[in-house]
Amino acid sequence: MKLRTKLIIAFVVVMIFPVTFALIAMHAFVPGRGAEIQQLYLIAVVLTTAFLILWIYRSVSVPLEKLQRAARNIKEGNLDFEIKAESNDEIGQLCQDFEEMRRGDYLYVDKTDIVWQLANGDKYNFLSRPRRFGKSLLCSTLKCYFEGRKELFEGLKIMQVEDDWVKRPVIYLSMSLGGSSAQELREYLHNVLSSYEKIYGKNPDERSLGNRLNGIIQRAYEQFGVKIAVIVDEYDVPLQHTYETNQHDECREIYRNFFTGLKDYGYCIKCVFITGITKFTQISLFSMLNTLTNVSFDEQYSAICGLTHDELVQYYSEEISKLASRYDMEVSQVLSELKATYDGYHFSRKLQNVYNPFSMLNALSRSQLNSYWIATGSNEILNNLSKKYVDEIPSLDGCLIDADYLEMSDVNMEEPKLFLYQSGYLTIKAVRGDYYILGYPNKEVKKACLKWFYP
Repeated sequence: MKLRTKLIIAFVVVMIFPVTFALIAMHAFVPGRGAEIQQLYLIAVVLTTAFLILWIYRSVSVPLEKLQRAARNIKEGNLDFEIKAESNDEIGQLCQDFEEMRRGDYLYVDKTDIVWQLANGDKYNFLSRPRRFGKSLLCSTLKCYFEGRKELFEGLKIMQVEDDWVKRPVIYLSMSLGGSSAQELREYLHNVLSSYEKIYGKNPDERSLGNRLNGIIQRAYEQFGVKIAVIVDEYDVPLQHTYETNQHDECREIYRNFFTGLKDYGYCIKCVFITGITKFTQISLFSMLNTLTNVSFDEQYSAICGLTHDELVQYYSEEISKLASRYDMEVSQVLSELKATYDGYHFSRKLQNVYNPFSMLNALSRSQLNSYWIATGSNEILNNLSKKYVDEIPSLDGCLIDADYLEMSDVNMEEPKLFLYQSGYLTIKAVRGDYYILGYPNKEVKKACLKWFYP
């Protein structure tokens, strides 16, 4: 039962109870009533009174106390109250599949005009964004676009710029399923290639994983008569899992041999799009694809993942109003709190503000301000960095870094700034000529990092 309903019921009870009590008392003490009957009436009155007092207290006082405590925590910047981040299984609006989102009852923030620019720009593209920032949904959207599935895009911005809707073969690799060892990586790539060989045929002379991929690319192009698309989502997951282990070099070698054909068979390819968190330049994706464009810092793609303030207000006004009501705050106050807590990411010199979509959508769907993104965990590299630079990392808030170094360098254990930026714990706060100033993006991250290093 909602608090407002309980307050109304309690008010009615409080108003009518004196009248009811008076009527019972009058009925009990009518002349001629026996003493036992009068005692029973008195006991009934006492028990009813006690029950009503307890009900009113539990229904009104306790929820009000929780709301007051929550409001105090918000003002003090404390987000660790009432609940912890719950299972992601309940977060329906964080769907990562574009087709499911469009066919289901989901609210889709329309970025398809930017998706079209990406799909029809440079042939080879790499995008780095922190975990849970919507990279997989972006890849799924690109896949549906390249497959020419026009019906899924009806009513979206892309319809104003796309006329042809060419149906292309798409090779899609989700490397988050690639495991945490060289053997698991080989098995995943083998299974994916086998599924595509059932569609485009198999050449028994193609035995290595790389040659099999090359054969699929060529046959798909020849059979359909149009250039194909290759999408590699979260390419760096197996490399992160094996970083600084005896499996890492073997995984890099698998990648190097597997992706060589992306360059050699470029005449068959319309677009290669690769996402990840970190940049490992030693593997073929970067060292052999010398035309690979890192669009991670491009202004036109700065908000391709995540939410802007305008999108937040346009698409989620109802949820924002509900959240304001939940905490007995004005909408403007809630927006300010959401901005301070979840906004503040910058991915280009333009410093376009981007909200963390995972935390933002969780807060709106649950009507609960909390630390959601931080609670979803870290990874092996971050854990190793935190141990190695436990004294240095807290001082990186406000640090200076060369812009070219940040944009082009490979992740390494000798420079924590790079990985902390790529993984979302630091962001660009300001631009000073050829340098960036890095810092915590928002209260959620800052509070977690301070608690992390100063428990």
